[in-house]
Amino acid sequence: MLGKQNVNLPSILLWGFAATVILTTLTIAGQSLGLTRIDIPFIIGTMVTANRDRARVIGYAMHLFNGWVFAVVYALFFEYVHIATWWFGALMGTMQGVVVVVVILPLLPGVHPRMVSDFRGPEPTRLLEPPGFLAINYGRATPIVIIIVHMIYGSILGLFYAPR
Repeated sequence: MLGKQNVNLPSILLWGFAATVILTTLTIAGQSLGLTRIDIPFIIGTMVTANRDRARVIGYAMHLFNGWVFAVVYALFFEYVHIATWWFGALMGTMQGVVVVVVILPLLPGVHPRMVSDFRGPEPTRLLEPPGFLAINYGRATPIVIIIVHMIYGSILGLFYAPR
């Protein structure tokens, strides 16, 4: 049944773009306020380049693309369950944020070519700090920031997505 769902692609691409820009901006605001040191675009970008300035730009573009992909997944789910509201999007975003903090970020050192693991120290090619348990190596409030910005991302998608 899920394969037969049609999504309003223009709507989800527009709001997926907006929600991802807001998510990233709020994460940067969390850095500026001293709540977290995590820089997701930089971390993503350093997976493909060692140039620190270029990494931030490439990582931002990759993060935006990922935001669009996840927005389409949200739209498919909204269409499947016939619910597209801010609170349902917030619930989905909260779940996504928890998965990011509990699963994705702790697994990064295993696949990131420039990230130190919890078991292996810095090397000339591995200089990024590992996120650690719940990403608290980037600050004690990091898991809260990540979950809240994903909750806001989902809220925006649920509020503004126009189902078919």
